[in-house]
Amino acid sequence: MVESPRKDVYRWAAITALGVVAGYVAVLLANARHFYTDDTESQYAPLWVMLGRYLREGHLPVLLPEQWMTGNYTMEEAGLFNPPQLLIDLIAPSVDNLAVLTTVVKLIFAIIAALGVYRVCLAYGGRVQWAAVAGIAFPFTGWFLFFDQASWVTSLTGTAWMVHAWASSVRYARGKGGPIPVFVFLYLAISVEYVFPAVESALMLVAVAVGELVYQRKWQPILRLAVVAGFAGLAGLATYLPSMLSAKVSWRGTSQINNDQFLTVPWSESLNASLPSTLPAFNSWWGYIQPMPMTYIAWFLIPALAFIDWGKARAAWRELTAVALFAIMFLMWTAGPGTVGPLRWPARVLPMLALGLLVLVCVLLGRFGTFANWRHRGLAALVLIGLLWVRTFSADPHDALWHVLSAVVVAAVGAGVIALGRTRGTAAAVTLTIAAMFPIAYLQVRAAQPNPMSWNLPTNRSEAKAAFPKFDGLTIQLGDRGLLQPQDKTLQGAYGSLVFGNYAKDLNLHYVNGYTPNGHYWFGEMLCMRWDSSVCPDAFRRLFTPEPSTGRAPVDLMKLDRVVLQRAMFPEAGDHPAPEGWKWVDYPGHDRYIRVLEREGGPISGINGRVADTSGVTATSISESDTTSRVRVSSAEGGRVVFARLGWPGYRVSLNGKDIGFTTVSKSFVAVNIPAGTENAVLDVSWRPPGWKIGIASAIAGLIGLGVMQWLYLRSRCRRDDDPAPPAASGDAERELAEAVS
Repeated sequence: MVESPRKDVYRWAAITALGVVAGYVAVLLANARHFYTDDTESQYAPLWVMLGRYLREGHLPVLLPEQWMTGNYTMEEAGLFNPPQLLIDLIAPSVDNLAVLTTVVKLIFAIIAALGVYRVCLAYGGRVQWAAVAGIAFPFTGWFLFFDQASWVTSLTGTAWMVHAWASSVRYARGKGGPIPVFVFLYLAISVEYVFPAVESALMLVAVAVGELVYQRKWQPILRLAVVAGFAGLAGLATYLPSMLSAKVSWRGTSQINNDQFLTVPWSESLNASLPSTLPAFNSWWGYIQPMPMTYIAWFLIPALAFIDWGKARAAWRELTAVALFAIMFLMWTAGPGTVGPLRWPARVLPMLALGLLVLVCVLLGRFGTFANWRHRGLAALVLIGLLWVRTFSADPHDALWHVLSAVVVAAVGAGVIALGRTRGTAAAVTLTIAAMFPIAYLQVRAAQPNPMSWNLPTNRSEAKAAFPKFDGLTIQLGDRGLLQPQDKTLQGAYGSLVFGNYAKDLNLHYVNGYTPNGHYWFGEMLCMRWDSSVCPDAFRRLFTPEPSTGRAPVDLMKLDRVVLQRAMFPEAGDHPAPEGWKWVDYPGHDRYIRVLEREGGPISGINGRVADTSGVTATSISESDTTSRVRVSSAEGGRVVFARLGWPGYRVSLNGKDIGFTTVSKSFVAVNIPAGTENAVLDVSWRPPGWKIGIASAIAGLIGLGVMQWLYLRSRCRRDDDPAPPAASGDAERELAEAVS
């Protein structure tokens, strides 16, 4: 196996990066908001801005109690222990246009992912030209382009790091790299705080371990890799321990396995992988036939199989076992089950299937591609394209002519690649292969407009803040995003008055409402509040109905200053008397969408800390922070103090330094029973992420373990260097493959 000179490695790595940039330009020409849609606009971008404000103040916001819906950021996808994500957070408040911010961030991670694919191909002996093809193609595969990059950015970032972990793992197992890259990339993939990349990394390591055992027939490299991966897992344990230990009170507190067929992808849909017009058939939010090419991988992937010398390729099956196993595992997963504990929607792993197949095919093309008997091979490629058309037509028969045109274009471009390859060489053939990706990406994105996932939230924070009411204090909104009409989704419309998801964080306003995939189950039930902060029409009654044990309504126990009612949900709001202690307040220019209740005596959220109710106790706030309430209490006969804090696991309560425990009211509000005879005692209510001591200890152990493995690695290299070197072969100068990225 001849390796490429280092200059070629760098040159084609640069081409890979530039190819991703060109692809992004094509996508943006089709839809300038493509990378600022759905969860990116409603969850992640506002989260970055809010976290960045706190980080600039020198505060890591693990818990923000006034953000009841989303305030436990050790359970959200915040990446609090991920250094690149923290850097993004620090930059975010300085960027006014969130579409620009998210597009640049995603471009950077798309380039990182592409270079990771490039490295994986090289690790398995692929040629730099076809490794670049795989790297550029990956960010523009169907699901990855339309979901992970357009919406679910933590999947993009986690995948980017995971792919590099794969390349580094192979190099480490084969003695071409050290343990530090493996550890770092695995830790980064784990600590994005999104469970899919973590699980995908584990399965990747299984595939690499099996593949290297088959290839090398030695267990020692596999053991070393497993140990380093274990240390990376220890370092990343703190990322998931709080979620695991809080699952019993969250929406994700289930370990069941179900198969509901939602976003499960039949294996037959993989036959759509190379036809750009594909609209696969499986159940999703939009019915059975999908509006986007979710299963598309690359136009050349399937037809190129005809131009591989399979007789020679069979000799390399041991070396490529891991790649094939990786693809097979994720092909199996795409078909179900639909839910495995916190892992739901198997279509989410379609990028992993695309990754495995791109690496496998492009490595084979680089090493065993051939134009011998090109006419027969061309005929075989046409048969494969015909099969693609049949499967795509079967899934979406209403667009038959579009599928025919798509098949003709793939055949024509493929013929051009063959002609260039035969007359001008590999570089020319690869150039056309890459160039064809950009118009395909443009047409696919343009054909999916208007984007069915878009919330169409404002892009400019300054404009949004100028248009929105200047609400001070703590606000809750009762409304339903589903009641918004398309014409309402503008800054001049509903978005000048209403917040959904994390939009309030863009505005630097304090709202109970937020976006969360991991909400507190009992709090959500109490106000029938959903993941996007929408509520049911009964929420108003529930908010103002006294809780039996305290006689106080949730609106008081939460110490809310303002209630905003969506007019579409509560059309008679303002026509009836305000609840006792509240008044209707007009906000001119906003009455079309909202009616507002405010307290008659002014805001209360800042009065007496977070003490919300007392019974048989006098309680005076001494000091208050996000994680700690310190209160001076007295009670002659015993009583109870209720705090405006959500009862997440992790609270610890002490009275004059002695632990006394706590309870909850309505399974939501932190409450502390004060013993009789207490006089001027100091009550401390403090919160730490559950398992934080274990997380710190495991991180230290992981780092120490990495140090030991690096020492052993350097020691083994020194021993090899001390051995007499064999006579240099004439081609040894070319054996510098990607040493700089080891």
